[in-house]
Amino acid sequence: MYDALAPMTPETLDRGVAWLARAGLRPTRQRQTLAALLVGDGHDRHVTAESLFAATLDTAEKVSLATVYNTLRAFCDAGLMQEVTVDGARSYFDTRIDDHPHFFWEDTAELTDAPAEGLKIVSLPNAPDGTEVSRVDVVIRLRRKA
Repeated sequence: MYDALAPMTPETLDRGVAWLARAGLRPTRQRQTLAALLVGDGHDRHVTAESLFAATLDTAEKVSLATVYNTLRAFCDAGLMQEVTVDGARSYFDTRIDDHPHFFWEDTAELTDAPAEGLKIVSLPNAPDGTEVSRVDVVIRLRRKA
């Protein structure tokens, strides 16, 4: 189960356009649609490209899956979202861009925010010569007890 996306209304479209403007992104019709679905109701959410693509099927704006992938990448590059890789084959895109941990629910393949209280990263290994640590992602994998 993925986070429910915002409904398409004039208000959600306006919020989506404002979100794009903050990053200086050109508000194409497809970007406006995707932005409205992602942040139009003011809530943060986690999506996969596939779940966002599925949500576009109920809108008047037809968007290809390739365009969804490219747009999510552009949103990340513009600092509007962050990509959270759960494993080598699955990425989630998070509209909450501050540093925070995540829970990954293995039984539902859902990514949710985890509380930061109690999480302490005391130290990190030194980065190899010529590199620097750009970010640390914390994904706590959960499964239901048998």
